[in-house]
Amino acid sequence: MTPRPRLLLLVALAIPVLIAGVWMPPLRETVILFNVMLVAVCIADILVTPSLKQLRVTREVSEVLSVGTRNPVTIHVRNSARVPVTVEILDEYPEPGSVTNEAINLTVEPQRERSGKYSFRPEERGRAEFAAVHIRSVSRFGLWTLIERRELATPVRILPDIRSVYRYELLARQNRLEEMGLKMRRLRGQGTDFERLRDYRRGDEMRCIDWKATSRHQRLISREYNIERNQNILLAVDCGRSMLNESDGVSYLDRVLNASIMLSYIALGQSDNVGFMAFSSRIERMVKPVRGKPGIQSVLQQSFDLEGRREASDYALAMEHLSRNFRKRSLVILLTHVIDEQHLDTINEALTSVRSPHLFMCVFLKDLGLTHLANRVPETDVEGFQSAAAAELLTAVERKTATLKDHGIMTLSSLPDKLTADVINGYLDVKARHLM
Repeated sequence: MTPRPRLLLLVALAIPVLIAGVWMPPLRETVILFNVMLVAVCIADILVTPSLKQLRVTREVSEVLSVGTRNPVTIHVRNSARVPVTVEILDEYPEPGSVTNEAINLTVEPQRERSGKYSFRPEERGRAEFAAVHIRSVSRFGLWTLIERRELATPVRILPDIRSVYRYELLARQNRLEEMGLKMRRLRGQGTDFERLRDYRRGDEMRCIDWKATSRHQRLISREYNIERNQNILLAVDCGRSMLNESDGVSYLDRVLNASIMLSYIALGQSDNVGFMAFSSRIERMVKPVRGKPGIQSVLQQSFDLEGRREASDYALAMEHLSRNFRKRSLVILLTHVIDEQHLDTINEALTSVRSPHLFMCVFLKDLGLTHLANRVPETDVEGFQSAAAAELLTAVERKTATLKDHGIMTLSSLPDKLTADVINGYLDVKARHLM
């Protein structure tokens, strides 16, 4: 409980009278009477003001939150007093993170309950906790501020962005997946289960043409087979120091994990098997290939508390471990952030030195700062030099990336905010082209 400006003003008004009473004895009785009345009013204000103990405060928040997105949090306040109470609620949310509004202001009628909401945007995955709530109210006469810190621990788990999965399902039902940047299509396979004959389309492989039907109909006819199922998709996530970079407050590692979760969900929906490996200078996590959409929980449980390490990643160790533990031909998607040409040389050497039956796809996150520098229109000589240097660095990386393609390794470069859509489209392209 602390005094408010109104009470401090009354005390300030009494000081000159008190000082004057030193030289003017008749004023002493007035000062004493004023002080007695002021104390009486202060005590009365406390007595007629409902205690904060009569307020029941609860917090409603999901046990699982998504990093980098707005998650709703609801504060419920029930008033057991006989008079209305106006309160201000401040919640202790996990750090690092941000909220839409710091305080919730509510006026709660007697024997009623009211709720206030705010949105919490966590910036780091892992286990966290909403600690306490701070309750603040003004006394009936406005002389005191009542303050109470009430322990209200609520443990939560902050996972990679799983809300995009729900959004995908909603848009898929409405046939609006292009809003997520996805180029969804019906995939046709190269298996042994014949499905139908159809007219030739540009891009069809020559081996798909049915020459007997073509001769009979006097136009090109292609064969279609049911899509190949039960193929392995292995996600190799780099957790080294290059992944500690951020864009819009979200680390590159979080961006990669968000994309991995979304890709896993779609691949499992295509009846493929999804495995997961996280590595830095050592193997951090490993998930054997799982099947079916419920298998997404295995990937989530192993990835939600991953942290980037301030160490150089050992790509050779990761590829050797992968080749040793996964014998079946798989699409291996390496998700990382390349810093310079030497970094690419290390990746190239690691992928080409290990003999394996796998098909490799390297997904490189572009450096957002360099990209902005290279694309901006310079206004001064210094900015011109900066833009030219950034463009030269990016061009050098692109030239070096071409050497990976020469070794039969597919590559994909993406900006952080478009990573999820680009990775999924890359996977779908591999399936459509029957490269596995």
